[in-house]
Amino acid sequence: MPVEITWWGHATCTVEDSGVRVLTDPLFARRLAHLRRRRGAVPPPAAAVADVVLVSHLHSDHLHLPSLARLAPGTRLVLPHGAVRAVPGLRKLDLRLTEVRAGERLDVGELRIRVVSARHDGRRLPFGPHRSPALGYVVEGRARTYFAGDTGLFDEMAEEVGPVDVALLPVGGWGPHLGPGHLDAGRAAEALAALAPRAAVPVHYGTYWPIGLDGVRPHEFHAPGDDFVRHAARLAPGVRVHRLGHGESVRPEGAR
Repeated sequence: MPVEITWWGHATCTVEDSGVRVLTDPLFARRLAHLRRRRGAVPPPAAAVADVVLVSHLHSDHLHLPSLARLAPGTRLVLPHGAVRAVPGLRKLDLRLTEVRAGERLDVGELRIRVVSARHDGRRLPFGPHRSPALGYVVEGRARTYFAGDTGLFDEMAEEVGPVDVALLPVGGWGPHLGPGHLDAGRAAEALAALAPRAAVPVHYGTYWPIGLDGVRPHEFHAPGDDFVRHAARLAPGVRVHRLGHGESVRPEGAR
């Protein structure tokens, strides 16, 4: 069976490969602090079914304890090194916690997961001084799928990530302005050109938005997916881009 990608919204995806279900940065909330889910239904219980869960960094829209509590007891949760110290609530979850650093590898069933670096502030804001690296992951099975997490563009990205078949790239955010350490649609297309996968899925846009700011720079909410498709056609014309709706799945052509 070829790899199948499902986008549940924001940075939450299911990658199903070689009979293993990999879930990324699960966020199943209708509201998170000052953010509300403005597009797409809250993912159904089936979205929380996973063999392994990958968390890219400690920001609460990527490491969300109530969403992690929906996972089945004993599910393996892979986290950046230092996460448990920075987020003590993780110890209360009935999950198998594995902390990792960039450069490490781990096997899950028939998959190998490589940990790669990201350029993003990985602290658990606004709490405490404890730092933890932001990470990306390459899931290697029948296909090689790169989940970038949250990251800015950096020169060593393609070299560190290596050859991949599918790239899940952030193309936006949850507010009117993107700070440093993020990719917008244009920079994500530059990353795509450097990575040169066979297929790509834009993520991390068009889901959450601050309450009361619907009319402030609304194009930053609505446009990033289409903008990424347009920029990718110019900078990486050989890559097939799949702009998914919330809850939609794709089996990318060309993935092994």
